[in-house]
Amino acid sequence: MDINTKKLKKNAFRVTKVRGFTASRIRVPGGHMDAKYLSLLQEIAETYGNGKIHITNRQGFEIPGIPYEKMPEVNEKLQPIIEGLNINQEIPGTGYSASGTRNIIACIGNRVCPFACYDTTAFAQRIEKAVFPNDLHFKIALTGCPNDCAKVRMHDFGILGMTLPRFEPDRCVNCGACVKACRQKSVEALQTVNYRPVRNEEKCIGCGECVINCPTRAWTRSDKKYYRLTLFGRSGKRNPRLGEDFIKWADEDSIVKIILNTYDYVKHYINPQAPGGKEHIGYIVDRTGFEEYRKWALKDVVLPEIAEVSTPVYWKGVKY
Repeated sequence: MDINTKKLKKNAFRVTKVRGFTASRIRVPGGHMDAKYLSLLQEIAETYGNGKIHITNRQGFEIPGIPYEKMPEVNEKLQPIIEGLNINQEIPGTGYSASGTRNIIACIGNRVCPFACYDTTAFAQRIEKAVFPNDLHFKIALTGCPNDCAKVRMHDFGILGMTLPRFEPDRCVNCGACVKACRQKSVEALQTVNYRPVRNEEKCIGCGECVINCPTRAWTRSDKKYYRLTLFGRSGKRNPRLGEDFIKWADEDSIVKIILNTYDYVKHYINPQAPGGKEHIGYIVDRTGFEEYRKWALKDVVLPEIAEVSTPVYWKGVKY
């Protein structure tokens, strides 16, 4: 059977090592879905695949063992899942419209975890609506706090939750719990001065340990949500490296705008000869220089007054 592999991959199917068979890739933005869709995945796997389902490292699913000629039927079966997860689609019933921007991953967030500073699932789903479908090779990950359970520094964009701790001295009993927690679990940004905890604003990473450990609620989380944005971490064969800090105390709107601006930057500078039409953003920044990227990224972005922008940004990692 003749098959257009470029079209197949754009439709979120994988070219496998078994001739004539493919695997369907299922997007799950933020790694969160209703349990009712699992039965649909089971039906597809048992009816069209080899009865197996693989959980990917990007929090999606792959269903292997699907014959090429069954792809249109699988796409129709996927429609309730695509609609249920509110994923943008060009033509209903034809599956996914692109596969370049990888599934946006997230830790479980503050719906469950007491350490998380924000709703990671909701933010991941917002980004999904803004960027998908797109054929460019972007990897985006979100984590609720600086513990970074989602390993976001290994992605093009890493979004770490922060909170700006608010202190009410009248509620403080000078128990020292916040100072101890910050020293043992975080970055030692608190110290006791005149029987009251004092926060080092430059050192604080907004983790919220003081809030979690205060028995009298003298420390509380800020009403506004803040984030640390890291850039262009990557694995791969050539020059793997961790993402570096770009903005500290960023807001949600600014992060979405920076990501969308980066799509424009990549479309302008991507190497047209790149294999498969894909090139890691970090390689493009290495070629153009960071200041050129920064000019594109911050176009029309209005950051909070407390935001701290790092410039220039230098990366460290293995060199080949």
